[in-house]
Amino acid sequence: PPATPAIGWTTGWSGFRGARRDGRYSASPILTDWRALQPLWRQPVGGGHASFVAANGHAFTIEQRGGQEVAVAYDVLTGRELWTNAWEAVFISNSGGGPGPRATPAFHDGTLFVLGATGELRALDASSGTVRWRTNVLDDAGAAERVGIAVSPLIVGNTVVTVPGGGNGRTIIAYDRASGRVAWSALDDEPSYSSPVRVTLAGVEQIVAVFGTRVVGLSTDRGTLLWESAFGNDGGNNAAQPVILGDNRIFLSLSSAIRGLALEITRDGDRLSARELWRTNRMKNSISSSVHHEGFIYGLDLGILACIDAANGELKWKDGRYGEGQTLLASGQLVIATDDGQVVLVRATPDGHQEVGRTTAVEGATRNHPALVDGFLLVRNAKQMAAFDLRPR
Repeated sequence: PPATPAIGWTTGWSGFRGARRDGRYSASPILTDWRALQPLWRQPVGGGHASFVAANGHAFTIEQRGGQEVAVAYDVLTGRELWTNAWEAVFISNSGGGPGPRATPAFHDGTLFVLGATGELRALDASSGTVRWRTNVLDDAGAAERVGIAVSPLIVGNTVVTVPGGGNGRTIIAYDRASGRVAWSALDDEPSYSSPVRVTLAGVEQIVAVFGTRVVGLSTDRGTLLWESAFGNDGGNNAAQPVILGDNRIFLSLSSAIRGLALEITRDGDRLSARELWRTNRMKNSISSSVHHEGFIYGLDLGILACIDAANGELKWKDGRYGEGQTLLASGQLVIATDDGQVVLVRATPDGHQEVGRTTAVEGATRNHPALVDGFLLVRNAKQMAAFDLRPR
């Protein structure tokens, strides 16, 4: 590759949809004039639906290459492969999702945690790809592989939290980050596709997790149940991430059953409880997740971009067909990776749909979530990946 300038890397994109898993990028302003936008690089990538995490100028993901699942590190500026770590595993979806791993890795303090579709969990040295420890979460949970693990690992203190599903209190298993030993396990729920988040609600730090038929808040130390609310359906097809609306409110969405639901979490002494605030059928996230910005929720309502009021769920506008793509928020703009491989820039405003930029990122069906690190946008699908420099000129 040609010589590249030195970059003072200051921030990272350490987990699925960012460090807070909320799809929000706030490290620096991004370029909003896309008229001459071209990729820094574009090249082939292995199969699967995982997205990128990034740190110190390196982008990490997990791919299917032949009969192996492969954790890979790339140089953000050039796309050059830096290292790989592979193991024998193949997952093929019976529902048309294609082969390959689904769970986005997690990065923390020099370690990359990768989780394959058939349960392989590895802690890797992020500088070299060397294995620090490994286990199989399905074996540890006594659970059968159902539809390919899609839940991204979550770093909580000194543990890495996974959701393999399984009876006997092993739906969630937390592992010691340093050794890989089981630190705690909890619950008997059917898993979903939604990844847990670490948040503070009603003044209490907790893990919020969406399962097949309910959403729960759990303590960060032992996974003790703090509160619960019915949500979802018996199919366990919930995929959207919970959206934090404030100090004690969250929004949940799916494409059927309850559809859109806002909850308020309140505290009475040592007890927490969840109360329904409102419901809506105006925001039905299928495989994508919404974002919250200045009192409004923006997301793909069965493929059409919509804006609803976070106070009451009322629709402000609905326009623009982007398919089952993925959405993140940066500089008051929505960056949408469409399901056909384009990236689109739309103003995050309740005043109406205002598309201000569009370019082709990758070719083919795209479900992987984009990532932003120090102004560089990373996009991939099951065949190609690309990087764009969105730093203001």
